[in-house]
Amino acid sequence: MRCFARNTEEMLLRAASKVGVLPSRRRPVDAVARCFSGFAYPEPRPGVPWAKFGFSLTTRETQMVSSTCVSGQMWSECQVEPYGTLTLEPAATILNYGQGIFEGIKAYRTSKGRIVLFRPQKNALRMGDGARRMLMPPVPTQLFLEACSLAVRENADWVPPCGQGALYLRPLLFGSGADLGVKPSSHFTFIVYVSPVGQYFGPGSGGARMQLCKDQQRAAPSGQGHVKAVGNYAQCFSVQRNAKEYIDEAAASNFFCVDSNRVIHTPQLGSILPGVTRDSIIQLVRRLKNEDIHLNVGKVSSQVALNSTEAFLTGTGAGITPVEHIASEEEQVTFAETPGPVTKILQKALSDIQLERVQDTHGWLLDPFVEPAFGRDSYMEPTF
Repeated sequence: MRCFARNTEEMLLRAASKVGVLPSRRRPVDAVARCFSGFAYPEPRPGVPWAKFGFSLTTRETQMVSSTCVSGQMWSECQVEPYGTLTLEPAATILNYGQGIFEGIKAYRTSKGRIVLFRPQKNALRMGDGARRMLMPPVPTQLFLEACSLAVRENADWVPPCGQGALYLRPLLFGSGADLGVKPSSHFTFIVYVSPVGQYFGPGSGGARMQLCKDQQRAAPSGQGHVKAVGNYAQCFSVQRNAKEYIDEAAASNFFCVDSNRVIHTPQLGSILPGVTRDSIIQLVRRLKNEDIHLNVGKVSSQVALNSTEAFLTGTGAGITPVEHIASEEEQVTFAETPGPVTKILQKALSDIQLERVQDTHGWLLDPFVEPAFGRDSYMEPTF
C-alpha cells in the first residue's frame, strides 16, 4: 500500500541519497518520501467533545475495512466502506454456534504529532492463535497489519488530540457462511471498525470496584478463556457475588495487585487471556528495578488481593485502571490512594511510550502512514 508510484520512489531515493537521508528498516521509502513531499498527519476533527468520551461507540461517521475468505481459499484484498449494518443469513455460523473472535487495538496521536498503533503485531499473533483454536482460517499477519493501518488512515481525523484519548480499533473474524450443521463455517469475514474513546469508566472516573465471585468462571481450566472468543464475555454481564479462592481475571481485564513490599502479583497464563497490556506491564517492570518494584507471576489468592496496598486492571480498552475497592462475602478493602504510587509509575511509563514522550526502545509503535513493519513477538512468561 505505497502512496507513491515506482518512478516517483526512484526520484525521491535519488534526491534523498544526495542529502544523506536513506531508507532503512527503521526508515522505509515512504518515511523518506515524507521529507520531500510536505506530508502532514491529518488533524483531529474540529468541534468534537473529546473530553466527554468514555469507552463506547461514540460515532458511526467512520469507515470500516473488510476482507472475506471461502474455506480453503485465499483472503480477498481489503475493501473500505462506510460503517454500517452487515448482511447475514439466519443460518450464519456466528449466529448459531458463536464461531468468532475479536481483538482490541488503540491508535494514539503522539507528542511528536505522529499517529501510531500500539503493538498491533501482538494482536495479529493472538488472533491467529484464536482462529486456529476456533477452526477458522487465520488472517495473515501482513493482511491484519495492512487492514489496521488502512482503518487508521481512513479515520485519521477521529484520532483524538495527544493525551485526550485514542482511536479504538475492533478487528472481528467470524464464520459468516450459512451452515446449519454443527461444523466450521464455509465462509469467513474479517472486519476492522473504529471508534474514538476516552477513559474506560467514563470521564473523571476514579477507580474500579471489584466483587470477588466463585459461582461463575469465565476462564475455566481446559477451556478457551485464553482465546478472545465472542462467547466468552456475555457470561460476565450478570451480577456475581461470591468470593473465589484464587483470582484469575477481572471480568474482561487482567488483574494486578501490589503488596506492602512493592511486589506486583498477577495470575499466570493458561486459562486466562494473554493480554497485550498485561504483557507490556510485565516487560516494563523488568526495567523498574531502580524503583524497587518487583513481580510475581503465579497464583493470586483472594487473601493476597484483600491484603494488598493497591490494585489495578489492564486491557486495551481499560488501559491501566486503578481499583479503589475489593470485597468478598467476608472481607473488603478500600484503598486509601487511587491510583496508588506503583500504579502511577506504570501508568506514566506506558503512556510515555504510547505518546512518544520517551524513545520507543521496545519497538512497540507502528506508524500506519508508513509500510507495515514486522516483528517477532510472543506471549512467553518472563523469568526473573
